[in-house]
Amino acid sequence: MLSSQGEDAFVSASGLTRSPRPPNLDRIVELNRGQFVGAPQPIAEDALLTGPLEPTNQWYAVAKIAAIKLCDAYRRQHACDFISAMPTNLYGPFDNFDLSSSHVVPALVRKFHDAKLAGRDEVVVWGTGSPRREFLHVDDLADACVFLMNHYEGPQHINVGTGEDLSIRELAEMVRGVVHPSSNIVFDSTKPDGTPRKLLDVGRLHDDVRRGRAARDEVRDPRPEMAEQVAGLVR
Repeated sequence: MLSSQGEDAFVSASGLTRSPRPPNLDRIVELNRGQFVGAPQPIAEDALLTGPLEPTNQWYAVAKIAAIKLCDAYRRQHACDFISAMPTNLYGPFDNFDLSSSHVVPALVRKFHDAKLAGRDEVVVWGTGSPRREFLHVDDLADACVFLMNHYEGPQHINVGTGEDLSIRELAEMVRGVVHPSSNIVFDSTKPDGTPRKLLDVGRLHDDVRRGRAARDEVRDPRPEMAEQVAGLVR
């Protein structure tokens, strides 16, 4: 059975196909996600389709890969200036805080927040805490999309991230310090860790940023101040 995320991704990818050439669209930035197993770290754009997909998310990954290829097809057949951007893990305001379907940052914020409100001193986190993940605030992604719309014209998708990662343990400790400092973290090693590391190679994007400096007074540091931004989620 196709997951809701996979179904949404297929609908999004197929939306462009309703017209032989989408009218009144000079440029499109299509946002994607990568789900790979065993790819060299950090993951470069060239790693796409060079290894197996992440087994638990392969349906979603196939849909997103179709969207990348669809943009490429429009570029080749109709000379449409469509580009694909592949951001890393995102977080920010209006995130999904439902523990049954949320990603790791909002899930941790919700767990520590609920524990604080309930007066609990213990917060259980799935896995060992050893996997490493890269995170990007949605405001930084928005800045990157605007930059790419103005400066990027390549046919290949481009990674969008900070180029830095941290362990789930480090993330949990940071969220605890912001939301519920007096609590204790218990890692449940009976739950799966997932892929040991997911870090994007953002060298191409950062090279484009440096080349685009003439068009901007200054380039924003792509590394988000996560602790301050996480605090904003619970205010």
